[in-house]
Amino acid sequence: MTTALNRVVALVPMRHHSERVPGKNYRPLAGKPLYRHILDTLLAVPEISEVVIDTDSPVILEGLARDYPQVRAIERPVHLRDGGIPMNEILMHDTSLVPADLYLQTHSTNPLLRAETLSRAIQTLRGVYPAYDSLFGVTRLQVRLWDQLTRPINHNPAILLRTQDLPPVYMENSCVYLFTRQTLEQRRNRLGERPYMFEISQEEAWDIDEESTFQMVEFLLLGRQAKNQQG
Repeated sequence: MTTALNRVVALVPMRHHSERVPGKNYRPLAGKPLYRHILDTLLAVPEISEVVIDTDSPVILEGLARDYPQVRAIERPVHLRDGGIPMNEILMHDTSLVPADLYLQTHSTNPLLRAETLSRAIQTLRGVYPAYDSLFGVTRLQVRLWDQLTRPINHNPAILLRTQDLPPVYMENSCVYLFTRQTLEQRRNRLGERPYMFEISQEEAWDIDEESTFQMVEFLLLGRQAKNQQG
């Protein structure tokens, strides 16, 4: 007998400090702090039962208490605050506190993600479970790839195919992970034995990890907002 995966909890880890983009998670982006973009997206996903933020940031905790009373905040324990702690250990802690049939993990650094994309991801895993026991977001690449020893990875240099004719490869984009507590406990990993690759367009899959990507994503968000205002 399989679970219906009815109760879906969204987990978003947010650290206070960021090495490459200082104050990234609460820095203003296109009119509001970065972390608010993903919260507003998650709250618009009808399949999600509860949104949970794990953070060590007093700035974010204060903002959640003031502006998002419907969002549950978990103050990250001191022993899990070091930047070298694996994300799976943080998820083990959070899932022990918040029961769910299915967990959706994403990041504040993916502000271009759309609510309908996350809905589609949940519906997709529900439709293929348990043949697939987890799901993760990927971005399709059709470019000529080489390894560090100058060996072609996905093409034959002697046959110059157009890039659009190359067999696609897929990059894990960290935009969305769907998994059960059982998978996390058994494998100490978000990915199960049979993960489903869920394709997300490059337009939505931008991840802010450098100052340049922060600026690029802000440009794209402002453009999206202007387009929405025009109708």
